[in-house]
Amino acid sequence: MSQATESDVREDGVIESVSGPVVTAKDLGARMNDVVYVGHEGLMGEVIEIEGNLTTIQVYEETSGVSPGEPVESTGAPLSVDLGPGMLDSIYDGVQRPLDVLEEKMGSAFLDRGVDSPGIDLEKTWEFEPEVSEGDEVESGDIVGIVPETASIDHKVMVPPDYEGGEVVSVESGNFTVEETVVELDNGEEIQMRQEWPVREARPTVDKQTPTEPLTSGQRILDGLFPLAKGGTAAIPGPFGSGKTVAQQSLAKFADADIVVYIGCGERGNEMTEVIDDFPELPDPQTGNDLMARTCLIANTSNMPVAARESCVYTGITIAEFYRDMGYDVALMADSTSRWAEAMREISSRLEEMPGEEGYPAYLAARLSEFYERAGYFENINGTEGSVSVIGAVSPPGGDFSEPVTQNTLRIVKTFWALDADLAERRHFPAINWDESYSLYRDQLDPWFTDNVADDWPEQRQWAIDVLDEEGELQEIVQLVGKDALPEDQQLTLEVARFLKEAWLQQNALHDVDRYCPPEKTYEILGAIKTFNDEAFDALDAGVPVDEITDIDSLPRLNRIGTTPDDEAEEFVAELEDDITEELRSLY
Repeated sequence: MSQATESDVREDGVIESVSGPVVTAKDLGARMNDVVYVGHEGLMGEVIEIEGNLTTIQVYEETSGVSPGEPVESTGAPLSVDLGPGMLDSIYDGVQRPLDVLEEKMGSAFLDRGVDSPGIDLEKTWEFEPEVSEGDEVESGDIVGIVPETASIDHKVMVPPDYEGGEVVSVESGNFTVEETVVELDNGEEIQMRQEWPVREARPTVDKQTPTEPLTSGQRILDGLFPLAKGGTAAIPGPFGSGKTVAQQSLAKFADADIVVYIGCGERGNEMTEVIDDFPELPDPQTGNDLMARTCLIANTSNMPVAARESCVYTGITIAEFYRDMGYDVALMADSTSRWAEAMREISSRLEEMPGEEGYPAYLAARLSEFYERAGYFENINGTEGSVSVIGAVSPPGGDFSEPVTQNTLRIVKTFWALDADLAERRHFPAINWDESYSLYRDQLDPWFTDNVADDWPEQRQWAIDVLDEEGELQEIVQLVGKDALPEDQQLTLEVARFLKEAWLQQNALHDVDRYCPPEKTYEILGAIKTFNDEAFDALDAGVPVDEITDIDSLPRLNRIGTTPDDEAEEFVAELEDDITEELRSLY
C-alpha cells in the first residue's frame, strides 16, 4: 500500500461513531474509495459511503480503543498498490504491507496497529537495461527496459497506462532505485520502475480474446477431464477437510503459469503458515529455481481484521494484471472467496444495509462477477499477449452447494471442480467428484491437446467419461442386489472403472513423482487402461470368465504407472500393454 506524503494528508474530520471495523466521521473532505487514516494511531481505512456531512469508513485494522472525537485524515487517493520489481518472493498482508519488513520493524510477529511500509523496497537498487534509445517514440504501456527481478523472471519496465507517451529524450542503463527516473520523454513525463494503481480498477487492455491453450496443472483429473484455459476461471467448492487448500497449493506449485499470485483470504493461520514455510523450500518444476522466484503470497488469515480481507483479492488481482501487461501468463489462487464474501456480509450488516439471501449483501453477485471478469486472455496495450487465470476456492457451510456464494460463483466461472466429502473419507484424493464437475473450455482446448499430446485425446477422454457414467448407474443396482447378480459384461465394466478411479483419477500429492503428471503421461495411463478394456472384452466374448480376466499377473501394475518416473513411463506402459495383451489372449 502506497503511503501519501505529509503534504497530501489533511486533517479535516473527526470520528462520530465506531462500530467494529466501520467508523463514521463528520466534516471529512474525502471522496468515495479514498484512503484515510483514522484516530491518533493512524489506522488505515477506506471511504465506503458518503451521506451529507457523514462519511463511512471501513478500517483495515482492529479498532478497539478508538473513540469519537479523534481526528481522521484523508490522503485524497484511492486504495492503491505499489507495482515494480521486488513483488515476487514477497509475502504481503491484504493491503500490500510486506509482513517480513513489518516483523523486522516491530521486532515481533505480532504487529502493532498503525504500522505501515511501502509495498516494494524504495531503497534497493535494481540493474536497468534499456530497451529503447533516445529519439524512439513510446506510448502508454510500452516496455522501455528490463530488470532481472528474480532468477526466473525478468521484470519489464513499462510506460504507465495513464501516461500519454512521446519521444525519448534521455535514457540510462545502470543501477537505480524504483523511484529514480530511468527514461525521460519530450513532454516532461518521467518514467520510473515504480507505478501505482488503484486496486478496484482493472488495468487497460486492447482486446479480450478466446483462450485456446490449457493451464496444465499436473493433476490428471483436471487436465484429463476438466481442463482450465489460460485466462480462464475456475471454482473449487468443497466442505471442510475435502482438500481445497491442498488442491490450490498443488496448482500453485505445478501449473504452467509464468507467475503465481496466491491469496490466503481468511483461511486458518496454520494453513497459511504451511504455504509460507513450504514454498521457499520447493524447487520450481519448470525452471529448477526456487518456486518463490515466480510467486507472490498475500496472507490475510482469519485472525486478521475482517475489512482487510475484503480488499486482499483486489490487491492480488491488480498485481496479477501488472505482470500480465508484461506478456506473462499469471495464475491467481484465491483461498477462499467464501471468507471474502463473509467479510462483505459483516461490513454490510455494520452499515445496516438491506440483507439479501442468507444475510449476504444484495450486491454479492456483482462483486463476484467484477472480480472474476478481470481474468482473461488479453491483447495488451503494448502489443504483447498475456493472461490471468483465476481459481477461487469456495467453502460452503456443511458442503451445501446451494448456498449463495457457490451458486453466484457457478453462474460466472466456466470450470467447476466439485470436491466431495465422501471421496475424501474414502481417502480418494484429489477428492473431485467426476459426476458433478464440468469444464466449458473442453471443446476449445481439444485442438491444443490433439496437436501437442495425441490425435485421439478427445475420443479417449469421452470413452473414460462413458465408462464412469455407466459405473455410476451400475453402482445403484449393486447396492440393491449385489455385484454378483450383474451380467459378466457389467461386472467387467465395474473393474475397468475401478482402474480408472484408482490408477488414473487418484493422485498422491505427497509422492515425489505422482504429485505432478504431465499431459503425455496422463494420456499414456488412460491408454493402458483402454488397452486392458479392449482386450478384456475380447476375452469375455471368447468365453473367458470375469474372475480369470481380472486375475492376470500384470494387471496390478496399472496402479504403478503414476509413480513411475516420467522419463520411464512410456517404456513401462508399452511393456505393460504387451503383457496384458499376451496374458489375456493366452486364456482363449
